[in-house]
Amino acid sequence: MVMVGAGGGGLLLELARRHFRMFKEMMDYVLGGLCLLFFLPLMLVCAALIKLHDPSAPVLFQQVRVGLNGRLFKVFKLRTMYADAEKCGKAQWAGDNDPRIIPICRWMRKSHVDELPQLINILRGEMSLVGPRPERPELFESLVRQVPDFERRLAVKPGLTGLAQIRNGYDTDIDSVRRKLKYDLEYIENMSLGLEFRLLFATIAKFRDDGAR
Repeated sequence: MVMVGAGGGGLLLELARRHFRMFKEMMDYVLGGLCLLFFLPLMLVCAALIKLHDPSAPVLFQQVRVGLNGRLFKVFKLRTMYADAEKCGKAQWAGDNDPRIIPICRWMRKSHVDELPQLINILRGEMSLVGPRPERPELFESLVRQVPDFERRLAVKPGLTGLAQIRNGYDTDIDSVRRKLKYDLEYIENMSLGLEFRLLFATIAKFRDDGAR
């Protein structure tokens, strides 16, 4: 009671948050490693299909993204688009029936299997299981100018899944980005173990996502 009366409530809250962050990192390494072992056979099958239908480029796709506190890192994905998908050099959102996508790989995007190599990013400490999705630097700079407080998403590690992905789905326009930001900030302000596990369980349903592109 004396601690709370003297401002100790803030100290207890900070200690609770610190312990939560430590447990969250431990959970990322343990669950991330187990998931990588579990999904490795599926990823190998996907890699063989990609190489068979477009042997001209690597199976894994690496792309620079903006991470915690603005730090840049390379995110890993299974390559589901043709090697020259962005030969114009301009970043763009994927659309319905996007011709850049390798036909045999559409199911990988619908099921989000193409995102599974990001488990490697989690084990490297660049991402978390749950958090805001990382943006490409060029898109991030544009969105910061258009959407107030968009940079607040960088307060935590980007995630493989998150509240915005469960409730909002894919970005299609600036309004969907604003909705995503609302959910990302809601997650950041209410981070807890209960919320982490609820989002992880809700992600299972996303392995069949009709809204994915």
